[in-house]
Amino acid sequence: MTQRHNIILTLLFIVLMLSCNQEQKSKKSMHPQNSIIAKDILGNPNYLAISYGGYRKSSREFQPSIAQLKEDMKMLKAMNIKILRTYNVQLAQASNLLKAINQLKMEDETFEMYVMLGAWIDCKNAWTDKEPDHNEESLQNESEINRAVALANQYPDIVKVIAVGNESMIRWATSYYVQPSVILKWVNYLQNLKKEGKLSKDLWITSSDDFASWGGGEESYQIKDLEDLIKAVDYVSMHTYPYHNTHYNPQFWGIDNTEYNLSSEEKIEAAMQRALKFAQKQYEAVSVYVESLGVKKPIHIGETGWATVSNGHYGPNGSKATDEFKEALYYKYIREWTNKEGISCFYFEAFDEPWKDAHNQKGSENHFGLITVDGKAKYALWDMVDEDMFKGLTRGGNPITKTYDGDKSEMMKSVELPVSKEVLTVSF
Repeated sequence: MTQRHNIILTLLFIVLMLSCNQEQKSKKSMHPQNSIIAKDILGNPNYLAISYGGYRKSSREFQPSIAQLKEDMKMLKAMNIKILRTYNVQLAQASNLLKAINQLKMEDETFEMYVMLGAWIDCKNAWTDKEPDHNEESLQNESEINRAVALANQYPDIVKVIAVGNESMIRWATSYYVQPSVILKWVNYLQNLKKEGKLSKDLWITSSDDFASWGGGEESYQIKDLEDLIKAVDYVSMHTYPYHNTHYNPQFWGIDNTEYNLSSEEKIEAAMQRALKFAQKQYEAVSVYVESLGVKKPIHIGETGWATVSNGHYGPNGSKATDEFKEALYYKYIREWTNKEGISCFYFEAFDEPWKDAHNQKGSENHFGLITVDGKAKYALWDMVDEDMFKGLTRGGNPITKTYDGDKSEMMKSVELPVSKEVLTVSF
């Protein structure tokens, strides 16, 4: 009897273990984010990326609440977005965003969202009444990096990338830019924490900066510290903005002589295809430089976007680049290209943010979003509204509806043709 009893107990133990293993596998399959790493999601078209702030007022003194962040996350999930990019951890926005995502995951085991966590980097005297010293870094940088490390360790299932600085090396950022040596210092610091087991070995480290800062433009940027930085990061995160270049480098913009027989919409489509090619050329320029160093690293787009309102360089009195029709075309073209090529594109940006140019309501920086502050989907997303992808979702209590009440002909009244290369203006 004892021997038989032992056999039965052994069999029961084996069955129990098999059952437990199967249950663990089942749980793991239900929670893919538990095992997914940056390498799996960057460049994967099933994981669309976007830049996100979530600020709804004209000042960042008004931080988005957990409830507001969760409201936005549900909308982004409906858009098939699964990776967000943030910019600093000095304010509550990033830490609260991680809390919001964590709560949503606890409420819904299918909810999946990851974060590229930005750590803001400044030079000495940045944002003060003193002259910025671009050869020395701010004493605040160390605290910023440490906050990013703490959040990455607190939420390893959500934070998959840390970006050291945002446009921190490009010299037109005159208020705060630093030398590449500063970015290199902190990238190496984070890489060493990974080696020491103080950060996940699968966490990817980068810096997100203009294409020129990555060696794709002026040769003066191509210095030894940049070479070392490219070798130190896990991937290159570059920015490209054909939108701004419709004013600063407009050779690609405007109506070509061969296009006069096209319809107005076809002329704009041709111009926007040239805008896409402009972005592709900047991407290629960075790729060529990185390869010239004998380095094989992924290159992704940390920012690119198109504004829908401007009373400045890009509006009716400028390059005439700004409206919802052109934004929709650029969003479509850039997504199609990057998805096909296996490039992550952190499109800028999810929602309009009125704090960016608080003293000028119609300043373009306030209007790069695909969705307005009060929850209206711009033309780029009208199809999603038609498909009920936002059904039951709200922003600030407002259901998600279309701008212009969904009237395309009304929207097109605000659309202007780019100035022709002979400075000939044509209107709809």
